Amino acid sequence: MKTHDILRDAASRPGIEAAVAVKGLSAEALNAHPCGHPNSIAWLLWHAGRQMDMQLSALNGQPQVWEAQGFRERFNLGELGDTMGYGHTAEQARSIVVEDSALLVEYLVATGEALAAYAQTLSEADLSEIIDRSWTPPVTRGVRLVSLIDDAAQHVGQAAYVAGILAAQD
Repeated sequence: MKTHDILRDAASRPGIEAAVAVKGLSAEALNAHPCGHPNSIAWLLWHAGRQMDMQLSALNGQPQVWEAQGFRERFNLGELGDTMGYGHTAEQARSIVVEDSALLVEYLVATGEALAAYAQTLSEADLSEIIDRSWTPPVTRGVRLVSLIDDAAQHVGQAAYVAGILAAQD
């Protein structure tokens, strides 16, 4: 198996797993805040896509999927939607309300596809290139791509866990 194949497969996983996590969820459940926590399932999935999209755009120099594929308008979250969620206050996180679970999944799938398409253009030397020396050890392009996927997968896992808790309460 080649590196490109591994990255393509890994990049597809957050979207696939998000679809499973939100299957049958109501808009109310999607935007619930169990135990008063500011991060709803909608926020977790939106953030999973935004962080991957914004950081990928910085890597590949291409427009964000958010804007290029019309997700900004479809989500209709205003300027707050243009952020990635890092550093959101509780009030800002609660302001991310998305009633359509399919839209969240579609965005995650689109960002995963964009990451996979970018990875296909990279040589082994490109993947090994150090792009961030502020970390120890310095971060290569390949490691950054894995980090984007990992962050998305972790947030999708959190969303699935919350969805399971909410389903058990019904």
